[in-house]
Amino acid sequence: MGTPEFPDLGKHCSVSDCKQIDFLPFTCDRCHQVYCLEHRGYIKHQCPKADKQDVTVVVCPLCAKGVRLVPDQDANITWENHVNTDCDPSNYEKVTKKKKCPVPGCREILGFSNTIKCRDCMVDHCLKHRFGPDHKCPGPRKMETNFSFRNLLNVSKKQESKPQPSSSASSRWSTGFLNAVSNIRSSAEAGVSKLSEVNQGWWKASGGVGASQSSGQVEQCPQCGAKFSSVTALVDHVQKVHERSGNRSGPKVTIDACPKCSRGFQDPVALVEHVERDHGGNSRS
Repeated sequence: MGTPEFPDLGKHCSVSDCKQIDFLPFTCDRCHQVYCLEHRGYIKHQCPKADKQDVTVVVCPLCAKGVRLVPDQDANITWENHVNTDCDPSNYEKVTKKKKCPVPGCREILGFSNTIKCRDCMVDHCLKHRFGPDHKCPGPRKMETNFSFRNLLNVSKKQESKPQPSSSASSRWSTGFLNAVSNIRSSAEAGVSKLSEVNQGWWKASGGVGASQSSGQVEQCPQCGAKFSSVTALVDHVQKVHERSGNRSGPKVTIDACPKCSRGFQDPVALVEHVERDHGGNSRS
C-alpha cells in the first residue's frame, strides 16, 4: 500500500467483503470509518450510527406543537416529558383555526398575501372588503379623556355644598395648601422689602433724591436744627458742615429718602409706614 515517496497513500475499505485499496478514500462522519467510492453511503456500508444527527419532529395532536425526538432516547419517554411539561391543549385552536374576513357573508380566509388592515377601525379584512364603505367602517375611534378638569371642578363644588364629615386626608391637604400659601406670601414680602432696600441704596448712591413734590415741606437738620426746603439741600449741608468740618458733636444720623416723594426719614420703620400709608405700599417712582 502506497509508494516509497508516499507510504500513507491509499487505504483499504472497511467493508469486510470489499477491502479495496482506494487512493482517495472516504471517511464516514457518523462511524468515522474509511470506505471506498462504492461503499461511502450510509446504506451501502450499513452504518450503525446513521441516525445520530437526524432531526425528527412529531406534531402533537393535543396542542399542535412540534416535539423533537432525541436519537438516543425512547420516543415514548420524549412524548411523556412533553405531555407533562409543555403540552397546552388551549393552543390547538389558535394554531389550527384559520382567520376569516369579519364581513358578514364573506368566507375568505385571511392569509399573508390577502390581508389588509383598515386604517380607521384597525381591523383585518380581505382584498374585496378593504375599503371603508365595503365593510361598513364605523370610522376612527374617538379619544376619550380619562381626566376632565371641568368635571373635577363640578365634583369639588358639589362636595363643598354638601356637608361631609372631615377626614384626615382632606385636613392634611388643606394644611399643606395653607403652608404653601404662607410660604409664598412670606417670600413675596421678603422680595418687596429687598426691593425697597435696593431702591433706597440707589437713591443714596446717585445723590439725586430730587426736590420734594409736596409744596411747603421743610426738612430739618437733626444736629444743628437748620431747616431746608429739600432733602438734597439737607444732605449737602450735612456733608459740608458736619462731616468735612469735623463738627461731630452729635451722633451720626443716617437719613433714608422715600423713592416716591423724596421725603427724608431717620427711622426706617417710619419710612415703611409712610410708603404704606401715603403711596399704597408701592415704592416705585
